[in-house]
Amino acid sequence: MRAKRQPVVESLPGAASAVLASGVRFLQPEEAVLDAMLAGWAAQQRSRLLSAHTIEQRTLQVRRFVGFTNDYPWQWTPVDVEEWSSDLVGRGLAHSTVRSYQNAVSMFLGYVTAQCYGWDEVCQRQFGTHPVQVFHEWNTAVHRSETEARPGNRPLSRDELQAFFDHCDAEVERTAKSGRKGWLAAYRDATLFKVVYGWGLRRREASKLDTADWSANAAAPEFGRHGALSVRFGKAMRGSPPRRRTVLTTMGWAAEAVGEWMADIRPLYRVAGTALWPTERGGRVSVEHINARFAAYRDALNLAPILSPHCLRHSYVTHLLEDGFDHLFVQQQAGHSWGSTTAIYTSVGSDFKNTALRRALDRAFEPGPAGRDEMKGGAADGSCS
Repeated sequence: MRAKRQPVVESLPGAASAVLASGVRFLQPEEAVLDAMLAGWAAQQRSRLLSAHTIEQRTLQVRRFVGFTNDYPWQWTPVDVEEWSSDLVGRGLAHSTVRSYQNAVSMFLGYVTAQCYGWDEVCQRQFGTHPVQVFHEWNTAVHRSETEARPGNRPLSRDELQAFFDHCDAEVERTAKSGRKGWLAAYRDATLFKVVYGWGLRRREASKLDTADWSANAAAPEFGRHGALSVRFGKAMRGSPPRRRTVLTTMGWAAEAVGEWMADIRPLYRVAGTALWPTERGGRVSVEHINARFAAYRDALNLAPILSPHCLRHSYVTHLLEDGFDHLFVQQQAGHSWGSTTAIYTSVGSDFKNTALRRALDRAFEPGPAGRDEMKGGAADGSCS
């Protein structure tokens, strides 16, 4: 059964009908369609508020790929990607540069292959074929190894994490007993760090949170009004506005900590505004303050001085995977475009690996048709493996 075709939306910025004259015979149709594609892509990017410089640089990379392959987008194949990438590496370009060039052309193909813009129909009518996405994870530059992640971002072990949160809570109690007014800020920061870990946030994402960013999740009513968190200031790609995402709650204790903070502690600040982490002067907690407070607690616990608050986000990704959450779910929770990015966040231990191996072996050798096929050495679906 064939999938239903998405309708062309002619009002979309970048739609083929808006940039390519209809009913006209071109002397050089290939060049005319390519120019129209690039003009449409530029319009689509401008509608997303990308800068002129970003659009210009991306267009340049597409032109360079056309020149290298001596073919047009509707003729490109994955082999072209591999040969172009090899040439870039041979010219001594940095790994990150190669990756950015590939991303630019991949995004262009994502635009021209989206049925809503109508370029597939144009190419089918003009050339008897249409463009397809030829950039995939298996033929593009990815993070080369786990060590590409900064050492200061390595995940904390569960024991280290528990010791860190215990110290945060102890600091609140110690400050309160001393009679100093700093106990309120200590409580705020302790809860902030729990939220950074509990929802896998970056520092800026956490500092920009508002009280209205929390909502209930009908699929997880046990978390109450803190079942989902709207992250409005996610890491942006170059030239684009902050990316938004919704992170679903997975840890009940974290939801309880936020609930107590919002209901009982935050009102003690007696400040106007919706900032989730207010200061005594009515402002927001800054990224610099988060860094400084984390460093003080880290040093008090004799943790490695290279560690930064971002290690809490890496810990979140690692621990979810260790607990059996699906890799795609974790990728979407973290707001990663590529699975390879999520992969370098993780440093799962031998216990997790052995558990995963045991589950796979149990499935392969369990009684039943699938198990018997595996024991005979053949693939259960009958394909060559």
